[in-house]
Amino acid sequence: MSAFFGLGGFIALAVLIIILMSVRVAAEWNRAVILRLGRFHKAKGPGIYLLFPVIDRVAQVVDLRIQTTTITAEQALTRDTVAVGVDAIVFWQVDDAEAAAIRIANYREAIERVAQTSLREMIGATELSRLLSDRKAADEQLKETITAKTKDWGVTARSVEIKDVSIPRELQDAMSRQAQAEREKDARVTLASAEKEIAMQILEAARLYGDDPNALKLRQMNLLYEMNKERGTTVLIPTDMASSLGSAVAINQAMRPAP
Repeated sequence: MSAFFGLGGFIALAVLIIILMSVRVAAEWNRAVILRLGRFHKAKGPGIYLLFPVIDRVAQVVDLRIQTTTITAEQALTRDTVAVGVDAIVFWQVDDAEAAAIRIANYREAIERVAQTSLREMIGATELSRLLSDRKAADEQLKETITAKTKDWGVTARSVEIKDVSIPRELQDAMSRQAQAEREKDARVTLASAEKEIAMQILEAARLYGDDPNALKLRQMNLLYEMNKERGTTVLIPTDMASSLGSAVAINQAMRPAP
């Protein structure tokens, strides 16, 4: 009887040990890819899950959180054959733990390689001016290219952000001179437009004075008045102009309303 209880206790202890060894816990952001007899069985988690000894094993624990990968392309040629250096960050996430664990040996390394080559492809297909002026379009194009290459692995590029675009020093100086020339050109065009508008207004005033001599005389009087406001100023005018202004003064006084 004691031998029976001893055997039963041993079996119970063995079962308890097996159960304890079979119990696993996966974090909220992890999925455990289980192989049963060498074939894919299930991606388990989060929380507690069981593994049958001998027949089950965890092939890989996949992190489903958004990850970041920094990529760099140095001396890459743009579409217009300008050597540039580009730094970018790729934000990616595993959507399918089974595909990420089974269809590719190392999805993290593969994503880095794909992002690197995609960055160089994007630079080669883009002109420098567009790369500098419209980074959002370049980010979107790069994200779509990376996602198209990694979707079979269960990985999606959430976003791509180009941090910096470096160009040769000589080209920077040339672009700076070009920008300065463009600003000078705009300033001269603005000045010419203003001078044209002023000339048109002067021409209109000349036509008005030509049609009405009294208006011209009143304008001359106003100019004399403005100059005479400065103390100690002596204004010399021709005699015929003074006589004509006298008649204009009379006309101006006659046109004023009586007090």
